[in-house]
Amino acid sequence: MAKLSDLKWAMGTSIFAASFIFGIFLLGVIFLLQYYVVGFDLVTGLILALGGTLLFILFEYAIGPTIVSLSTRLQYLKPGENPWLENTVKELATKSNIPMPRLAIVPNNTPNAFTFGRTSSSAVLAVHEGLLRGLNEEEVRGVIAHELGHIKHKDYVVMTVLSALPLIAYWIAQLALNAAWFSGGSSRRNKDQGNAGMVLIVIGVASFVVYIVSFLAVMRLSRLREHFADAYSAYLTGNPRSLQSALAKITYGLSLSPKTTAEARSFYIEDPSQAKQEVAEIVNKKDEYDLDHDGVLDERELQQAMEKESKSTWAQMNSLFATHPPTFKRILLLKEIEQEMNTGKYSSDQMYTHV
Repeated sequence: MAKLSDLKWAMGTSIFAASFIFGIFLLGVIFLLQYYVVGFDLVTGLILALGGTLLFILFEYAIGPTIVSLSTRLQYLKPGENPWLENTVKELATKSNIPMPRLAIVPNNTPNAFTFGRTSSSAVLAVHEGLLRGLNEEEVRGVIAHELGHIKHKDYVVMTVLSALPLIAYWIAQLALNAAWFSGGSSRRNKDQGNAGMVLIVIGVASFVVYIVSFLAVMRLSRLREHFADAYSAYLTGNPRSLQSALAKITYGLSLSPKTTAEARSFYIEDPSQAKQEVAEIVNKKDEYDLDHDGVLDERELQQAMEKESKSTWAQMNSLFATHPPTFKRILLLKEIEQEMNTGKYSSDQMYTHV
């Protein structure tokens, strides 16, 4: 039984754990560089490292929305330009007790949507043209409610900050290993240079380990926030089935896309690359899952296929690196909420019970 406080706790502990590991890592890097390579004092190194890290996080926080906006080529809507979308978002935002987000349309035929911003009051909700064309109004409402859940939970802000740490560790790993490689030729002639080269290799390897650990932590939090947003959508619309249907259409639609994109993938309601992989695994075993042998996977057969695939060892291992939970697990959560709603005993303080 989960509560919103569990998501906040997960966010807080993830930030603390990642920051603690990263802090210890930085101290080690500074000490080794100070002792073997650069020669500056430890206090100066600590100030430079922590100051640089803080500035990078603030820089990413500041320019992140601009990068997302430019990379997705979204077009901001003017008031009255899309009355149905504007009225729907306004209705659900009012019900959520959050400021009306700025609306945008992405000129992209794939069915997707995402939110981003620095604060709740400056949040942007962007919807792909393919989503509006490929889904019915109730399904789009379910998707919008899901995205408003992210704004309500403020998790996109946490993800922006956290995602900076593995990126910094990765850059340090690349710089250290490249520096070690360049110093290899002269290290044979100079003992100090040889020590410096070895230290750089240690720093590079340690940085890569920190990158993997922090990256896995960020991905775990990313998957958890999707479940919470799904549950919030079910409560806000009172219609979990609309998001169930939307997720199935989105996953299938993204799998048909001729190309995938890495821009804002963790912000999307579904990761295009992950959707392609999910559907491809099922299509490769179509004969196995086509129980009535009619050449078509109906809803029941597709659901069973997704359930079986999500339990495979490969899928479970691969999901550790995924930004989103498997579609079937998200649909299963919504089905459990729907069953509870049908009993008439469902209330707002129970919306995250099944997460």
